[in-house]
Amino acid sequence: MAQVDQNEMKRIAAEKAVETFVKDGMTVGLGTGSTAYFVILKVAELVKQGYKLKCVATSVASENLALENGIPIVDLNDVDHVDVTIDGADEVDPKMNLIKGLGGALLREKIVAAASVEEIIVVDESKLVEKIGTRCSLPVEVLPFGHLKTAYGLKRQGCEPVLRMKGSEPFVTDGGNLIYDCRFDGGIDYLSFKESALDAIPGVVECGLFINMVRAVVIAHKDGSVEIRE
Repeated sequence: MAQVDQNEMKRIAAEKAVETFVKDGMTVGLGTGSTAYFVILKVAELVKQGYKLKCVATSVASENLALENGIPIVDLNDVDHVDVTIDGADEVDPKMNLIKGLGGALLREKIVAAASVEEIIVVDESKLVEKIGTRCSLPVEVLPFGHLKTAYGLKRQGCEPVLRMKGSEPFVTDGGNLIYDCRFDGGIDYLSFKESALDAIPGVVECGLFINMVRAVVIAHKDGSVEIRE
C-alpha cells in the first residue's frame, strides 16, 4: 500500500479537523506551525464558500497568513469566547496531554486554548508518545531580564535548559520573550506538578505543557487514513 509523506499527513489531518469541527458562525482559533498552516488554508476555503467566521490568531505569522487568504481576524479581547481552536502539537500522550512550543508561540497558544470551548489538536502519527518529554524538549518562555538566573531555576527542576537561538542571536517570541528548550532525561513525570513548579519560577512566563486542555486529537497515518481520538 502506498504511503504518504509527513507533509501530506499534516494536510489531510488538518482538513479533516476543519471539516469536522468548524461550523458556520463560529469564532475559530487558528494555531501556529507547519500543521496549522494547512488548517488556515482550509478555513480560508470555508470563508470563500460563504461561512461567516471570526478568527483569533495565536501568532503574528498565523495572523498574516490568515489575512493574506481573506480570513477575518479579531482580537481575543473582543470576543466572549472561542468556539473551537485547531492547532498542532509536538508530542501527544495517550491521555491527550501535550508538549507545544517548538514553533515559538506557546504563550499565545495556551491563552487562546484556555479561552476555547474546544481545543482540537492535529498531528501526524510521529507525534504520538507513551510518555511526555521523551521525543522532544519542553519549551519554556521566559522574560529576557535575568534569564540566566531563570535558567538556573529551570535546571533545578531536573532538566538541561538550552537557550533557543535564531542564527547568532537568541530567538525572540511575539511577546518579546526568550525560550529555553528543556530536556528531561527519561521524560516528564507528574505533569500537573511539573507544570506548576516550572510556572512558579520567577522569570518564567509559561511552559509548553498543555494538560487536560484537549477535546479531541486528529491523527493522520502513513497509509493516508485519519483517526479522531476523543
